[in-house]
This record gives sequence, C-alpha cells and structure tokens, in this order.
Amino acid sequence: MSYATIVTTLRAAGCVFAEDEADLLVATATTPEQLAAMVGRRAEGFPLEHVLGWAGFCGLRITVTAGVFVPRRRTEFLAGQAAALLRPDGVALDLCCGAGAVAAVLAVAAPGAELHAADLSPAAVDCARSNLPPTAQLHRGDLYAPLPPGLRGRITVLVANAPYVPTDAIPFLPSEARDHEPRFTLDGGADGLAVQRRVIAGAPHWLAPGGRLLIETSTRQAPGTAAAMAAHGLTVELRTSEDHDATVAIGTLPDRPDRQLGRLVTS
Repeated sequence: MSYATIVTTLRAAGCVFAEDEADLLVATATTPEQLAAMVGRRAEGFPLEHVLGWAGFCGLRITVTAGVFVPRRRTEFLAGQAAALLRPDGVALDLCCGAGAVAAVLAVAAPGAELHAADLSPAAVDCARSNLPPTAQLHRGDLYAPLPPGLRGRITVLVANAPYVPTDAIPFLPSEARDHEPRFTLDGGADGLAVQRRVIAGAPHWLAPGGRLLIETSTRQAPGTAAAMAAHGLTVELRTSEDHDATVAIGTLPDRPDRQLGRLVTS
C-alpha cells in the first residue's frame, strides 16, 4: 500500500489530519500486511490510538488497548497541574485512571512519591499497569471502594479525570469516542457532574490536611464543580489553559480540621 493510497483512504474516511495519521501508521507498522490492517481499522472509525496501540501524552508514549479510554491532549493540563503540586515525599492517587496517563506523568515528575491508581474497569487497570513503574499500586473497583484503609487521610495529591459528558450530549460526540470507548468512561449523568460529586464527597476522608483534589471539568460545568468542592469544605481555585482548551478545579483540604466551609478563590 503506497503512502498516497493511505492518505487518500484516510481522507475519504473523514480523517482531517490524514497525512499526520499516515506518518504515524507507517512508522508503527512492522510489515506491509500489518500496515494495511491498521489503515483499514482506522478507516472503519476506530480511534487512532487504539489502532497504533499507544497515545502521546506529555512527551510520554502511553500504551492504550481496546476498550480503554484514550487520554486526551486537554488532560495534559490536569497532569501538569498535579505534577507541580506533588512533592517527592508525597502520596498521589490517580482516580478513574484509565490507561494511567496522569499517573505516569506523576511517576516521572516525582519518582520518590508513593503512587496509587484506581479504576472500575479491569481492562483499564491492566493497561495502566503496563504504563506505570512496578512500585505503583493499582486498585480495581468503584472510586474509593478498593483503596486500602491505610491510605485514608494520607493523600497529598488526588487527581480525577472522571467522566463529565452529560448523558444527552453523548450522541453528539465524535464516533471514535461514542462507538469505541466504554460509555461509563464518558457518561457523567444528567448534568455531567454525577461522578464528580461522588469523587468530591469522598475526597475529604482520604486527603491529608492541606492535600489537594484536582478534577478536570469544562468551562460551562466549572461553577458546579467548584460549588460541590466548597460544599464539602474545600478551598477552591479554578485554573484554565487556552492552549489545551482545558479547565481544572483544585480543592484544598484545610490544615485545620475544624474548618467546615470551603471558599472559592477567583484570582
């Protein structure tokens, strides 16, 4: 299969960046037969990352397998914010970790930190294990349920890219996500904040005093995310990145346990 044929095939399938994708497919395939099969899968609408078997994320190559949520470029902003807060002696948890992309960034940024990652999906946990160092501890289950009791009250950086797409908006997502990623990795309930609220409600029980909860959200949903954090006693700061088209809500657990009400930092 010639390069020109690959580009033509991809463009006909609706791939906007056909040349870039063709370059990646050619560089990844090891035989002409494998290349033809990969081009065929991509033309059928499979996510490019599932076809390649990896996704680029913060300069890392993250293994991505079928049935696992593909890390988005916008989430690089979340990872960068978390990495800047994690100290070498800290304790980090990547909740709803998917392929473990954020946790992998944290492992590089603070190799001495105690690192945990958790997800509901067995496929995601297996995939994350391949992307994380052997010292990372993986947990499978619903949010905080599978975490060891000894982790309670010790987490200094808790990161969650929980699903936040409103249920009614899922039919309008690109086919790569809508048809090839598990629905539970996308569906955030009626307003998109159902899973986020559960993450936020549990966070104060697991964060160390002064610990931070970071959640990726949308510009439109950010006020709701911030309000939920404040209602659970966290001091909230919203940060945005135009380059990544991303918004992150950061909630800090007060050092003083008697403080019950959070506040929103608007600067």
